[in-house]
Amino acid sequence: MFQKVLIANRGEIAVRIIRACKDMGIATVAVYSDADQEALHVGLADESICIGKAPAADSYLNMQAILSAAAVTNAEAIHPGYGFLAENAKFAALCEQCNIRFIGPESRHMIAMGDKDHARRTMRDLGLPVVPGTETVSDAGEARAAARDIGYPLMIKARAGGGGRGIRLVTDESDFERAFLDASREASSGFGDSGLYLEKYMQNVRHIEVQILADAFGKVICLGERDCSMQRRKQKVLEESPAVDFPEQTRARMHADAVRAAEHIGYVNAGTLEFLVDEAGDHYFMEMNTRLQVEHPVTETVANIDLVKWQIRIAAGVPFPYNQEDVNIQGHSIECRVNAENPAEGFRPSSGTVDFLHIPGGPRVRFDTALYTGCTVPPYYDSLLGKMIVHASTREKAIRKMQAALAELVITGVDTNIDLHLDILADPVFQSGAYTTDYLESRGIK
Repeated sequence: MFQKVLIANRGEIAVRIIRACKDMGIATVAVYSDADQEALHVGLADESICIGKAPAADSYLNMQAILSAAAVTNAEAIHPGYGFLAENAKFAALCEQCNIRFIGPESRHMIAMGDKDHARRTMRDLGLPVVPGTETVSDAGEARAAARDIGYPLMIKARAGGGGRGIRLVTDESDFERAFLDASREASSGFGDSGLYLEKYMQNVRHIEVQILADAFGKVICLGERDCSMQRRKQKVLEESPAVDFPEQTRARMHADAVRAAEHIGYVNAGTLEFLVDEAGDHYFMEMNTRLQVEHPVTETVANIDLVKWQIRIAAGVPFPYNQEDVNIQGHSIECRVNAENPAEGFRPSSGTVDFLHIPGGPRVRFDTALYTGCTVPPYYDSLLGKMIVHASTREKAIRKMQAALAELVITGVDTNIDLHLDILADPVFQSGAYTTDYLESRGIK
């Protein structure tokens, strides 16, 4: 097992990984930008190193600075969390060259599946149904011609994307070039890769993702699925597991396809295959996230498996001791993403100092966050403040538990979207489970 791990991230996911390492007796190294000098993950880690200025390109995307920090602290492994360099094949390859274990898939697997258009080709060759679209397009002119063939509406998507960034919905050709350039800039800034591809926009669909875990000895298991259909501007707002009111045959086919895909490429570590499911119950592969997902806690709670700890163990060469029949999905879990934003003012991002914080407790209530009273929420990064996760024996009870937890959660000093979550949880459409990716937009929430 590793003696020391560097966490190449910030915020709640850095705190989450540090806590997992502490439970395992592993020393930790935090890296931080000058804007995060007083951040919680810096204080919790055993060692910390400043790697640059506030902009992500100068710090959390600075591969050389992160690798240098690992070298000077003698860290044996790097956990990238999600976002930033988590799906960057070049960074994973550099770790391999420097004899530092990258806690995630090998760079070749990232190239095969993390590159979204390459993944689509791989899955198509394997016989999986794939959302209609293109491979990577070289420029706006080539993309516009391809868009005419696909037809509008369509999605422009970053091939190295994740977290809903680098994505634009285009409904008319007159908006195409501006959207293409905006997506390219966002992808370059967020992932260090401006490559884009096009995908047919499917309406009235559910966004379902399947969690897999694979060790280095050829074992791949499925840990169930998550319904991620509650979205605003293609970014997930709320996730739950298992998917409710869902055809069992579709569920079984998706689980089997996810395992088959991972086995086909020899994938190792945690990964998520994302599908769109139409009204007929037919599923279409969309992409694979070769990293830990923001919403991983809902799977952890229903499957009773710590994904972060198993990521670390697998990277250290430990075989996964369970078989598929040992996976027992129990109860229902919901996660609400609490963001620093003001829904009443067009979801304007909010920054500032948290002058009061109260976190609810109780059985099977969890708030993953890096907040503390007096901390600063900087304007430079993602607006996620924390993730409220609840688990109960039924979905109805989970909804009630989440409503109680969010009503008790108090964060002052910055704006939040807590009231929006309470509105969603009380809506009869959500409570019925019959919502799709268009749900919030249909309510005028954009």
